[in-house]
Amino acid sequence: MTNTIPISILELALIAQDSNAGVTLEKTKEVAQLAENLGYKRFWLAEHHNMAHVASSATVVLIGYIASQTQNIRVGSGGIMLPNHSPLIVAEQFGTLETLYPNRIDLGLGRAPGTDALTAQAIRKDFYEQSQQFPQNVTALQNYFSVENATANVRAFPAEGTNVPIWILGSSMDSAALAAAKGLPYAFAGHFAPRQMQQAFEFYRDNFQASEFLAQPHTMACVNAIAADTDQEAEILSTSLYQMFGNLVQNNRKPLQPPVDSLSHLMNEMSEEARFHVNQMTACSFVGSKGRLATELKEFIRFSRVDELMISSPIYNHQDKLKSLRLLKEVIDGINLGKS
Repeated sequence: MTNTIPISILELALIAQDSNAGVTLEKTKEVAQLAENLGYKRFWLAEHHNMAHVASSATVVLIGYIASQTQNIRVGSGGIMLPNHSPLIVAEQFGTLETLYPNRIDLGLGRAPGTDALTAQAIRKDFYEQSQQFPQNVTALQNYFSVENATANVRAFPAEGTNVPIWILGSSMDSAALAAAKGLPYAFAGHFAPRQMQQAFEFYRDNFQASEFLAQPHTMACVNAIAADTDQEAEILSTSLYQMFGNLVQNNRKPLQPPVDSLSHLMNEMSEEARFHVNQMTACSFVGSKGRLATELKEFIRFSRVDELMISSPIYNHQDKLKSLRLLKEVIDGINLGKS
């Protein structure tokens, strides 16, 4: 019997060269609608600030918009950076979303600022202190969602009793420890910081404590994935991804760049240090034709033992991106993870 794995999308709403936020958000809607039609499980949006070429800064607003333009796919945050916000406000916002779109909203929580240090201070003067209070703030948020909070002096409406699923997101052992201790599902940011992923998953599973929310550990890996008809075509498309990370590590803020013919030429233009960081950040990237991806993704899923897979696909051309998502869903649907 075929045993498949759910696949989902992390969308950064990246603004491409010669485009703008309005066009990007329209394309984001189209990606979500295609994902729903293809049977993707979740469509998550990430919180970033002070980034001229990322259109997802008002993450909650965009989640509501995407949920309104789809019917069944789960829509959520990958993630909300909790130290930027009051747990009460987050509960009110996601309780409202859950009320509007029942059984479709996910709340993924991270502790990073989603921006630079100066902007983090502009968002919240006590950001550093709040980042240290991340576990306590997760608990506070859970309390606001619970029916037991009905007797408290401060209550979150309409969040109370809505039971919005909370995920802990991270890229380190700290996030794994917190998710395990609280008995919550755990998603790892392998699409930009994969170095500790396997170690974090193993720690999470070994130390998981069952909770009212989750009886057994549940993991999801987010990876970069780009598919095309041929390996060569996919590799060319992936040069936009590598340019994106190269610009990031060199603090060179640019929109998503068109693909170039040669990745080797691109990497040779970087300093040795920049190449090291780009290679480290993109180590969990899957690029190729359906045949190559089927082999590599099956091996990754078996080795990591993840329960779900989420993909990030920074592709410059919109039609190429839509095609990649179609091919990737076909790949995942064709992978048999059952015992032979």
